[in-house]
Amino acid sequence: MKTADFDFDLPPERIADHPVKPRDAARLLVVDEPFPDRPFQDRIVRELPELLQPGDLMVYNDTRVIPARLTGKRGEAKIEVTLHKRMGDDTWAAFAKNARRLKPGDIVTFVRDFAATVLEKHDGGEVVLRFTESGAALFERLHRHGVMPLPPYISRPQGEESSDRDDYQTVFARAEGAVAAPTAGLHFTPELLAALEARGVRRVPVTLHVGAGTFLPVKVEDVRDHKMHAEYGEVSPETAAAVNEARAAGGRIVAVGTTALRLLESAASEDGVLHPFAAETDIFITPGYRFRIVDRLLTNFHLPKSTLFMLVCAFAGMGRMRAAYAHAIESGYRFYSYGDASLLRREA
Repeated sequence: MKTADFDFDLPPERIADHPVKPRDAARLLVVDEPFPDRPFQDRIVRELPELLQPGDLMVYNDTRVIPARLTGKRGEAKIEVTLHKRMGDDTWAAFAKNARRLKPGDIVTFVRDFAATVLEKHDGGEVVLRFTESGAALFERLHRHGVMPLPPYISRPQGEESSDRDDYQTVFARAEGAVAAPTAGLHFTPELLAALEARGVRRVPVTLHVGAGTFLPVKVEDVRDHKMHAEYGEVSPETAAAVNEARAAGGRIVAVGTTALRLLESAASEDGVLHPFAAETDIFITPGYRFRIVDRLLTNFHLPKSTLFMLVCAFAGMGRMRAAYAHAIESGYRFYSYGDASLLRREA
């Protein structure tokens, strides 16, 4: 399977720089059973309760994005780092700009009393940093001195906008640790959640701390040669029991975003039973994968040749997703983190 198989032409103006307001006013492309007069439905996210059924169980990611992008200096050299994986209370793996100027033992100073030592240096600009603060104190420093790690496709020539601190955080956000938002969750509002509850759609959380590796392009020619960065996730015993009970009762499992889907599939056994989980996952889902848990997927529109577009092609079928994306581009849907959404049915 070639990376080029997942390429398509995406006009740059289709990538959203800002979300719509209110959040549930985003457009929603329904890719489900064929409709009598058209292959897709053009809806809005606010209408999601009409598209789900009583007894369905929605699984969302409750991770919270931290301001993981820091700018500092090593001597006179400016160094920008984006944290992407927590390795200890005071230690993070990070991607560094100007990494060629760094070597193990160097100290990067962010402000007078906040710095990090380079412990390791790897290929691709990746470094391992040990900070002068740890635990809650480190998170407090990140909130004070860091900026939100918006993906590189969102244009911010003047730097972070004040609204990004709220816009790039879901209504579900609880457990600090992500350096990228689970963006399907950005569409939800308290009003939409109340409407889903009234419809009889329950919801349960999982936690997957999304890493900056989610933005890395697939650079290899053969998809099988791509290496996914591992991310830490948790499925509680309560969530596992709720999912198993819903499936046994005939309810559908609706994953809010690819992060929730990847974690559910990581924690499922071959017989389709979901188990409690607290570990790293580097699951890479491509066409041919047999899904064990998820029946419906709410997700944003992804970029060409990305692992996320490969995932949705695996879930709903490559032909259907190519046609759906062509329709979305022609119809003016907005792509990526701040863009519109799609609701996908798993291909049988």
